[in-house]
Amino acid sequence: MKQRGLTDSPLVHAENVGGIDETDVELAPGVNVLHGRNATNRTSFLQALMAAMGSDRVSLKGDADEGRVRLDVDGETYTRTLTRTGDTVAFGGDPYFDDPTLADLFAFLLEDNPARRAVATGGDLRELIMEPVDTASIQADIDRLEAEKREVEAELDDLDTLKQRLPTLEQRRTDLQDDIEQKRDALTELEAEIDEADADLDETRDSRSDLEATLEELRDVRSTLEEVRFDIETEKESLESLRSEKRETEADLDDVDAVDESRLDEIEAEIAELREQKQSLDSRTSELQNIIRFNEDRLEDAADGGLDLGADGDSAETGAPTDKLLSDESVTCWTCGSDVERDAIEATIDRLKESRSELLSDRRELDDRISALNDERADITDRRDRRDRLERSLEQTTQEIERREDRLADLEERRESLKAEVEQLETEVAELENETYEDILELHREANEVEFEIGRLEDDLASVESEIEEVESELGREEELQSRREEISEELVELRTRIDRIEEEAVEEFNDHMSSVLEILDYENLDRIWLERVETEVREGRRKVSKTEFELHIVRRTRSGTAYEDRVEHLSESEREVTGLVFALAGYLVHDVYEEVPVMLLDSLEAIDSERIARLVDYLREFADYLVVALLPEDAEALDDDYHRVTDI
Repeated sequence: MKQRGLTDSPLVHAENVGGIDETDVELAPGVNVLHGRNATNRTSFLQALMAAMGSDRVSLKGDADEGRVRLDVDGETYTRTLTRTGDTVAFGGDPYFDDPTLADLFAFLLEDNPARRAVATGGDLRELIMEPVDTASIQADIDRLEAEKREVEAELDDLDTLKQRLPTLEQRRTDLQDDIEQKRDALTELEAEIDEADADLDETRDSRSDLEATLEELRDVRSTLEEVRFDIETEKESLESLRSEKRETEADLDDVDAVDESRLDEIEAEIAELREQKQSLDSRTSELQNIIRFNEDRLEDAADGGLDLGADGDSAETGAPTDKLLSDESVTCWTCGSDVERDAIEATIDRLKESRSELLSDRRELDDRISALNDERADITDRRDRRDRLERSLEQTTQEIERREDRLADLEERRESLKAEVEQLETEVAELENETYEDILELHREANEVEFEIGRLEDDLASVESEIEEVESELGREEELQSRREEISEELVELRTRIDRIEEEAVEEFNDHMSSVLEILDYENLDRIWLERVETEVREGRRKVSKTEFELHIVRRTRSGTAYEDRVEHLSESEREVTGLVFALAGYLVHDVYEEVPVMLLDSLEAIDSERIARLVDYLREFADYLVVALLPEDAEALDDDYHRVTDI
């Protein structure tokens, strides 16, 4: 299961983090036990290690303006700086991770870890598991592949049409070859008749020579005239095709709505504004979290008796028992110095947490709005690009029509000129010919027409053979296109099911590990805790949509052996903590966190008895290179003596 990321014994140096003034701590591969009484900086050290790894869930020491952490491991040095700027803390340096999201969610399992708290507070378990998944990017990939698949299928449809046309072309080629052969046979017969007729003529050489020259010229002009007529017909067919294409393009253009470019500018401006709002919300959320964590730490220190937080902020041992009793009811405020009821401070912290939840809800709404604007921008851009393509195509088609109309006019003018020339030559022939030449002239006319027909048929044959070659070349791409279509289909299946698979794996991992953990922890009346992936319908605006949720089920068993389903809120604190840890472990495994994050941190296990803590640590140590757990001395005693111990921070 482990993916070894670190092999050395890391050395952590921290200054002014949490409650730490300055410390150096060396860790060892495997389990590291930080044990000591409350207010001995165990949690602060875990925060320091988190800071070095890249997390911002870290507090700066209350009386310091700057803090720093250095992590030396495997010959590399990672650094993190904390600088107070007004009411916030700015982070700098070169930490282990640029993006610590996975680690914060599923490896840094302190008391405020989102996965642990989601179980304890009834949060959205599915949303938490899916947070690291870039669903927008997956949908963009799906849209891109679907568009490509449509293009490939359109090309395959075109190939099917070509495939059906190929037999017709091949039959046309055969017919043309037969026609040419017949025409050549006819021409051979005519040439033989002409030779025989020429041998019988007894005319003067000069008269015969003039007539033959005129006939030759007439034949050439007629041949040219036929070629021009053929070109005219070809141009007319091309013009009709182009005009049809123009009408189709104009119809397509009418179907595409005009694009409001100003709307694109508005969308860009709105997205930029929403991102600024989101950044502001993130900053405020981080500030609130730091304030909440700071106040909770101070309350915990006051409760443990490690600090007497008077107006001067100095630490001192409490005195008489009466003083200790009163200290449970009131606390000296660490900001103004007055005595404040502990319940009032806790109520304030609760309100701060509610404010943070509201900010997170606002952030999700901003994400939804940004996603909707991105979709609208993509739609407008697609329509604009399509209009641009259609307008360019229409312009090119119009220009081609104009060019061919000009050529057609030139050809028609050329045809009229040739017709006049033929009439003139026919008149000259008529003047030269007499009854003796009438038969031979007819033979020459027939031979001339046959030669022209042969030439036209050969041109048609060349055109058909060229078209057959093009069709066969296009059909050669069919296998490649079919292969690509299959690849796209497989990629689409993988993308469309990726989210489902991650959800299913998360549920399966949670249920498997919860079963194992419950077995080793042996809660007497807790038979089973399991997740179920369910589809529910929720209303979004005016429509209902399907949404996936993770439902947590608890099955208890009475002493008589009767099983019944219980509610999450009825779990004991110990059971809730274990459930939260196992849920975080499920996310840790589903997202392969162990391949990137070499450490797992555990804190705030006081609700679990020491024997169970020992068994839980033995179970979790298999999943990380370094498992660092903060425990009270009595809890640490139950752990294996071979584990590395840290007592002085």
